[in-house]
Amino acid sequence: MTATPRRVDWGVAPGLLVLLRDAIDYAGLFPPAQLDMPGAVAEYAAYLDSPEAWALGRFVVPASRVDELVTTVTDHYRSAVDGAPLGRSRPWRLSAVTGADPAADIARLRVFNEEAVGDPLQPVVVDAVEARASTPDAVRDVLRAARDTFIPFVEIPVSGELAPLIRAIADDGGRAKVRTGGTTPDAFPQSDDLAQFLAACVRERVPFKATAGLHHPLRGEYALTYAPDSARGTMFGFLNVFLATALLVSGADLATARAMLEERDPRSVRFPGDGATWRDRGLTSHELSAARALAIGSFGSCSFREPIDDLSALGML
Repeated sequence: MTATPRRVDWGVAPGLLVLLRDAIDYAGLFPPAQLDMPGAVAEYAAYLDSPEAWALGRFVVPASRVDELVTTVTDHYRSAVDGAPLGRSRPWRLSAVTGADPAADIARLRVFNEEAVGDPLQPVVVDAVEARASTPDAVRDVLRAARDTFIPFVEIPVSGELAPLIRAIADDGGRAKVRTGGTTPDAFPQSDDLAQFLAACVRERVPFKATAGLHHPLRGEYALTYAPDSARGTMFGFLNVFLATALLVSGADLATARAMLEERDPRSVRFPGDGATWRDRGLTSHELSAARALAIGSFGSCSFREPIDDLSALGML
């Protein structure tokens, strides 16, 4: 007789919990959802009170809209029917996406946080920043600006010469960011390029986050936007990315990671006991924990319900 896998906390298999706890950064302000600020704030507030809040990460916001967010969050809780305390029991954690001048945006965000210190009514705090850089010098500029204040995620091109960029991030203790999709087919990287990125992060011990196109657990054909007549494209799944990384951490080669990135069959992935299995490969709880600590920061999604609902539909939640 097969033993029933042990469940913990919210009734989630321990291996899945390790991979997904606090992992879904909510990006409802960004395409394809592209909600207005009140709509995104209302959604995030509802997710914080949902049974699946264990998987919810930061609220992702353009750096230029942080003040607008503060006003909207304050108004939301003041008008809440249930009388929820302003800003909840602790401020919302924000990841602020910088614009054309990352250093200037980061400087303004630092002032914002300094002014918020000690304010019991402050509903948000910026604890992470995201900025683009395509050269080692630009990487170092971003990390220098964010040093000692924010968790910095540096978005770098997924194709081309990755080693100097990843090494620059590693040297200054930063984190990488990879764009895994978008609203057009050409926004999705090739499996080879994404596997190379993951391997470079593992090799240099650089945590990362992945963003865009990761609304679903496993690779497949999905609508690229929420429009009724949306084109469809082949997307990576967040389990593809997380488990490919875990396999690399456990010593698997690049070909194995690439095959995991291209896995489409939900029957191939299971979370028995404290670990995970993919086809004939097993990952222990230690390997999953090591992967999450080393090379998996979070993943950004403009939808929180889609990842959760898909996992439920597959019987994983």
